[in-house]
Amino acid sequence: MDYDFGMVGLGVMGRNLLLNIADHGFSVVGLDLDPAKASALEIEAEAGKNVKGTTSIEEFVGALQKPRAVMLLVPAGKAVDAAIANLLPYLDEGDIVIDGGNSYFPDTDRRVVELEKHKIHFFGMGVSGGEKGARFGPSMMPGGDRQAYERLRPVFEAIAAKVDGEPCVAYLGNGSAGNYVKMVHNGIEYGIMQLLAETYDLLKRGLGHSDEDAQRMFEEWNGSEVQSFLVEITGQILKKKDDVTGQPLVSLISDRARQKGTGKWTSQNAMDLQVPLPTVDIAVTMRDMSAYKEERVQAAQALEIPSTQGANIDDWYAVENRLRNAFYFAMLVTYAQGLVQLRVASATYNYDLELEEVAKIWRGGCIIRAACLEDIRRAFAANPGLANLLLDPAIGGELLKRHEDMRTIVKTAIDKGIPVPGFMTSLAYFDAYRSATLPTNLIQAQRDYFGAHTYERIDQPGVFHTQWD
Repeated sequence: MDYDFGMVGLGVMGRNLLLNIADHGFSVVGLDLDPAKASALEIEAEAGKNVKGTTSIEEFVGALQKPRAVMLLVPAGKAVDAAIANLLPYLDEGDIVIDGGNSYFPDTDRRVVELEKHKIHFFGMGVSGGEKGARFGPSMMPGGDRQAYERLRPVFEAIAAKVDGEPCVAYLGNGSAGNYVKMVHNGIEYGIMQLLAETYDLLKRGLGHSDEDAQRMFEEWNGSEVQSFLVEITGQILKKKDDVTGQPLVSLISDRARQKGTGKWTSQNAMDLQVPLPTVDIAVTMRDMSAYKEERVQAAQALEIPSTQGANIDDWYAVENRLRNAFYFAMLVTYAQGLVQLRVASATYNYDLELEEVAKIWRGGCIIRAACLEDIRRAFAANPGLANLLLDPAIGGELLKRHEDMRTIVKTAIDKGIPVPGFMTSLAYFDAYRSATLPTNLIQAQRDYFGAHTYERIDQPGVFHTQWD
């Protein structure tokens, strides 16, 4: 038979996504060079579904109906180029290739041009939600070849997560827009994860509360305005006990964090675009800091400071309330930073993004799904040209209601010697953005002093240079 859809790469994500497609009535075929993965696809498929696994490229391509739809879910970088090169001799004009991995967006732009020469449609589509999302409903971020996406839209809308009956997938924009939006999604993810880790650290090391206290707090938070997937799983993680020792499992996990690079890409590109992204930047930095374990152990002894009581928050209700308000403040600021980056990137790279649409498909399925994304969607629906979420009256009002608790939490962490750079930079971003004047006039004078870089004045037009000495 001719199969509707093909998948190259049958790891957990690829296999689950293909089984999801099969569950919605489409016939599917998967390709993996590992025979065990190819056979696992057929073993896991429900009875009666048209699902085939193979290790043969020729058999895989020959089984697909024309024009063929082939999705790649392989590691970003050389593996994607290798997969395309291996498929190309078997593909025909009009076939569609979709890259569903976390590819760096310039690579997507290059691949679009390369495959256009062969008259093959290509587009990048970010997929978020992890293995469960892939199996039961992810958020998907396609961009690029609109004609190709429209042909496959019924497939993707069928398998996507749904919020209020609306699928969490939509065509986002031109070129590498889909991969770019997924990259920024992952940068925001880095930021929120760092904020949750800081909340846990301050509560436990700084204020002396137990893992059980933290677990109950995060579980309660998930029924509040900070409800989100990352808050939910944090509560679940803290509940898990080690089978051998009976201790909280999280306390036995190494504090050396790993990363695959999407957070770094987000920060690097934000710097290229001159978009301030401090919460994401510091989240990447703190993962880097975690790698210096041996040095940190030495420094803990060499740089030990006396314990200080500082601004203790003794009442549990006050602790929980202030922490929740501070976290919500920082979370909103993190989303705001990422969405500014998307707005600037859209203009720079001609993506033609609609930020309401981005917020809409992030509401379900993806790792950064959260209740506040509906408020964010409303903000861009009311004002599509909104420069920054902080300028939306409702979002700005939420920040103003919570900034005092944010300052109290930051001061408490300083007094306790607990690093909370994510909270600090989120607050600094808020304060800098609402400052009508900044001290960069002094920096301009310094640059002119040592490098004759010139400066502008506020009282007259023109460009000036001064002999300062």
